[in-house]
Amino acid sequence: MKKYLLAMAVISHFTLVGCNSEADRTLTTPNKDVSRTSVSNTLWHDDKAKMDAFITELMAKMTLEEKIGQMTLFSSDWDVTGPSLRGDYQDKIKEGKVGAVFNAFTASYTRKLQKMAVEETRLGIPLLFGYDVIHGHRTIFPISLGESASWDLDAIELSAKVAAAEASAEGIHWTFAPMVDVARDPRWGRISEGSGEDVYLTTVIAQARIKGFQGDDLSKPDTVLATAKHFAAYGQAQAGRDYHTTDMSDRELRETYLPPFKAAVDAGAASFMTSFNELNGVPASANKYLLQDILRTEWGFEGFVVTDYTSINEMVNHGFAENDEKAGELAVNAGVDMDMQGSVYFDYLAKQVEQGLVSMQQVDKAARRVLEMKYRLGLFEDPYRYSNEEREKAEIYKDENLQAAQDVARKSMVLLKNDKQLLPLSKSGLNIAVIGPLADSKEDLIGSWSAAGDRYEKPISLLSGILAKVSEPAKVQYAKGASYEFNNQDDSGFSHAITIAKQADVIVMAMGEKWDMTGEATSRTKLDLPGNQQALMEQLKALGKPMILVLMNGRPMTIEWADQNVDSILEAWYPGTMGGPAIADVLFGDYNPSGKLPVTFPRNVGQVPLYYNMKNTGRPYSKDSAEQKYLSRYIDSSNTPLYPFGHGLSYTTFAYSAISLDKSTLASDGSLTASVEVTNSGKYDGEEVVQLYIRDRVGSVTRPVKQLKGFEKIWLNKGETKTVSFTISAKDLAFYRQDMSYGAEAGEFDLFIGTSSDNLQKSEFTLSANSDL
Repeated sequence: MKKYLLAMAVISHFTLVGCNSEADRTLTTPNKDVSRTSVSNTLWHDDKAKMDAFITELMAKMTLEEKIGQMTLFSSDWDVTGPSLRGDYQDKIKEGKVGAVFNAFTASYTRKLQKMAVEETRLGIPLLFGYDVIHGHRTIFPISLGESASWDLDAIELSAKVAAAEASAEGIHWTFAPMVDVARDPRWGRISEGSGEDVYLTTVIAQARIKGFQGDDLSKPDTVLATAKHFAAYGQAQAGRDYHTTDMSDRELRETYLPPFKAAVDAGAASFMTSFNELNGVPASANKYLLQDILRTEWGFEGFVVTDYTSINEMVNHGFAENDEKAGELAVNAGVDMDMQGSVYFDYLAKQVEQGLVSMQQVDKAARRVLEMKYRLGLFEDPYRYSNEEREKAEIYKDENLQAAQDVARKSMVLLKNDKQLLPLSKSGLNIAVIGPLADSKEDLIGSWSAAGDRYEKPISLLSGILAKVSEPAKVQYAKGASYEFNNQDDSGFSHAITIAKQADVIVMAMGEKWDMTGEATSRTKLDLPGNQQALMEQLKALGKPMILVLMNGRPMTIEWADQNVDSILEAWYPGTMGGPAIADVLFGDYNPSGKLPVTFPRNVGQVPLYYNMKNTGRPYSKDSAEQKYLSRYIDSSNTPLYPFGHGLSYTTFAYSAISLDKSTLASDGSLTASVEVTNSGKYDGEEVVQLYIRDRVGSVTRPVKQLKGFEKIWLNKGETKTVSFTISAKDLAFYRQDMSYGAEAGEFDLFIGTSSDNLQKSEFTLSANSDL
C-alpha cells in the first residue's frame, strides 16, 4: 500500500520563530510567492494558446444572451433533486439560452438534448451535462463517509473512477462531487456525504476522489469534471440543522474548513459549488471574500463556480437581497459563473449589463470559464462523444464494477466491538437468526445520493449474502421483527423474531436508519436507533444468546446500550449495490475488517459536537482528577466518546513497539523520521492503519490536543513484523499564528503513533529556531 504523509499544498510557505517565552515570541509573515504553475498545463493537459484562440473567436460571435446562456444551468425533467422551476428548458436550449443541463442521463436522452444545442441553435455550442454522481452512478459504492472509513486512498480513487466511467458512458460530463466539507456534528444529515471530522483525512480523500473522477487527462471520454463543494463552511451549520447559518473566526475557517478546498484546487478540480449557508453574515453565493479574495486571487483557481440549487434566489430569504434581481447582481459581481436552476441570470442579467450594474467583462470571464471546460472535455471536437450507447451497454453494471463495489464495501466496514471473538462466524454447524428491518432490505443498501442506482432489483441484501455463505441454508431463519420508522412502536413482529432467536445459536441483527434519514435535509435531534429497534434488541438480550449487531446508517449513532449489551458490533454504513455479500464476507471471515472511524461516535447527543482534535481548557478533566468538581466535565456523562476517531478492530491483533526517532531536534530546513515496528500478533492475516499524530505543546495561539498528520495502511501476515516510518518536516507543523501569518514556531512537540486516536505510543522532539530570523 502507498504511504500518505502530510503534503498539503496549503502549507506552501513558512517561517520559523525562536521563542523562549511568550514575551519574546515574535511572529513573521510568510513570503508571498505569487507565481504558480498553471493548473491547465499540469493537470488538464490542454493547449492553452490554441484553446484561447478558439474561444476568443467563438465569443466574438456570441450575443450577450448567448453568453448568459453559458452561465445558466437548468434541470431536465428526467430526474428531480429539488423543486423544479422551469418546464420549458428544451425550448430555451433551442434558442441557445441554456449552456448546461443537469438531471439528464442515458446515452440516448443526452444525445437528443445535445442535438438540439448543436444542430438547432445559431452557433451550435454543445451542452454540458451534470449530475449528482456521489458514490457511484449505476453501480453504487458505500456512502462517502463509509468509503472514508477504509482509509484506503487507492480504493476511494477506484470508486470515483468506476463512477466516472459509468456516468460518462451515459452522457454525463460533470459530477457535483466530491463534498469536501469537514463535519463534526452528526445531527447534520450531510455528514454522510463527506469524509468526517478531520482536516487532513478529508484533504487527502478529496484529492483521491478528484483524481478518480478526472483521471490524468480531461479529454479522455471516460472522465467527468469534478466539483468541490460546498464552498465554504457548510459542515458547521449551527445546531446541526441543514442550510443553517455559520459564524466563525478567520482562523477557524482557514485551519479547519478551507484546507480541503485548497487541496481540491491543487488537484485540478474543474469547478467549485457555493454553499447554501451564510458565512459571517454574507451568503456564500455573494461572498467576495471566499470567491474572489481566496479562491481566485489567493489560490489561483482557473475553473468555474456554480451555485447550489437556487442558492442565489435564497439570498432574499437570508435578508441579504431585496429580490431575485438584486441577488443575481450580487452573485455575479462576487464571482459566481453559473446559476443552478434559479433562472436569475436568465431573467435579469442582460438588463443589468445594459444598466451598467454588471460589467460585460464579468460576463465574458464567466462564459469563457464554462466554454473552456467544454473545450477541455473535447465537446467542440465531438459533441456526442459521451453519448455512446455501445459503451453504455458495455460499462453499466459490468462484472469488474460490481467486484470493485464489493471490495470497497468490505474495506469500509468498521468492527466496533468483538467480545470473546464471536466474529468471524463458522459457515457450518450454526443455527443463525437474522433479524431486523435492514436484514432483507435492498432499497436501503445504496443509501442517499445514489444517483442512477437501481434501488429495488440490483442490490443484494444481507440475508441473501448470508444464505450464500453458509453450507446449510436451512439453518438460517429470518424475521423483520422491528420497524425503523420514526414513532412506529408496533411490536407485532416481535414474537416471530423471538421465536426464531430461541432456536438459534447466534443472533445477527441488522439495525440502523432508513436510507432517506441521512443526506440532504435530514437533520436529527436524536441519534438513537429510530422506531422500536432497541426495544426488540432488549427482549432478544433476555434470551442470553450471542448477539451481533450490523449497523447500516449514514452518521454516528448513539448506541451506548448496544455497546454495553451486544457481543459484536459491525458498522457497515450503507454499503452499496454489493452490500450483502460484502457484509457476509466480513461476518464469516472471508475478509478481515480493517476500517477505522473517520468520525467520532458520541455517547449521547448532549456531547455533540465531539471530535478528537479539540483544544484543551484551563481546567482540563482527566481520570486522575475524577473527584474534583470545578473542571471541564459533565456531571451526568463521561467526557469520552463511545468510539473515538480512528477506532476500528480486527480479527487479529497488532502489537506496536516504542517509537524510534532518528533525531530529537528538527531543524527548520531539515526533516525527522519517526519509526515503529508493528507485529501481527494474532491468528489471522490482516491490514492495519498505522496513524501518526502530533501536538504542539505551546503556541502563540492554543493548539489542538493532537492532529492527524499521516497514516499508512499495511498488510501483515500472522506473525509478521514491519517497520513503518514517517518523515516530518517543519511544514507539517505550520499553522495560523497570532497575527494570522502562516508558519511553524520553534518549541517542543509530542509525536504519537498507534492504532487509533486514543491508543497511541508517544515520543517527543524539539523544533529548533531559525538562526536567520
